[in-house]
Amino acid sequence: MLTRIEPADFGLQEAADLIRRGELVAFPTETVYGLGGDAGNASAIERIYQVKGRPGNNPLIVHVPDVSAARDYTSEFPAIAAVLAQAFWPGPLTLVLQRNDQICPAVSAGKTTVAIRCPNNPVAQALLQAAGRPIAAPSANCSGHTSPTTAQHVLDELAGRIALILDGGLCKVGLESTVVDVTGSSPVILRPGAVTQAMLAQCLTDAGFSVQVTVAAKYAGNSANEPLKSPGQLESHYAPRTVAYRFYASDQPGLNAYLLTLRNQRIGMLCLEGFAVPAGMAKILILPAVEQACARALYGALRELDAADCDVLLIQCPENNFGVWAAIEDRLRRATKELPL
Repeated sequence: MLTRIEPADFGLQEAADLIRRGELVAFPTETVYGLGGDAGNASAIERIYQVKGRPGNNPLIVHVPDVSAARDYTSEFPAIAAVLAQAFWPGPLTLVLQRNDQICPAVSAGKTTVAIRCPNNPVAQALLQAAGRPIAAPSANCSGHTSPTTAQHVLDELAGRIALILDGGLCKVGLESTVVDVTGSSPVILRPGAVTQAMLAQCLTDAGFSVQVTVAAKYAGNSANEPLKSPGQLESHYAPRTVAYRFYASDQPGLNAYLLTLRNQRIGMLCLEGFAVPAGMAKILILPAVEQACARALYGALRELDAADCDVLLIQCPENNFGVWAAIEDRLRRATKELPL
């Protein structure tokens, strides 16, 4: 199969036609590029899992154009969900709700819930309107690998597996959406993202809700057993193909000790602006020390470093675990291993 990248305006109608026919299309959102198929079409959903090599217990996010459409595909829409949707949609927030029978059960790994969001991207919105269908769309890459934030990233991974990639340029957020479970009495963050815990809590407080926004345990499942409630909960995810180890600036002695074991190896390093890079690196990439800019550049940098023909990658995780930094740290922790000391 020939995979084409088309400018969004030129390829939009073809993409909508493909979705309605049960085929798959890669398209941009504000978070990352998605691999989209009709959320009510079982064969399309099966194809998404096949193309990605995604474990069947890892559910998909359904994209809809607005709150009204979200209500059409869910059996319950609690007051907390309505407040959060009003505040943050369209945007990088996914809500876990009870689904109805218009959503294919495989989208939710067989669970009765569905992760659903309204993307803040003109191409994604135009595609949803033109297709007239809810679009299930995980990241448009092979399962477990670094997510794509450009059309070229998608082509690098999925060439020959899908027909069409809509090019909408670089994703403006660069990290997958925040996922919040609102099926219980209080909201639980299942995956951190650009909509932070503090933002969610302030929104609900302002709306008169006296509930606490909590964060789920970091690793809620594995690739072979219990179905997950949301994407982004696997222990290993977002990873480069080159073996990668994480370090923190506060553990400079540990990093120096590990570097002594890597003589005669090509070492690639991804670090934050201001870090004193040790000598001997074969490839060095530096990320901005501003959280939004860092998030936007993160996956592109990981991909570039992964392609640099290194033996080992060393990735700096942020010490700050608040705001968007919490999401960046989450992705890097899942993409890397501990230093083997």
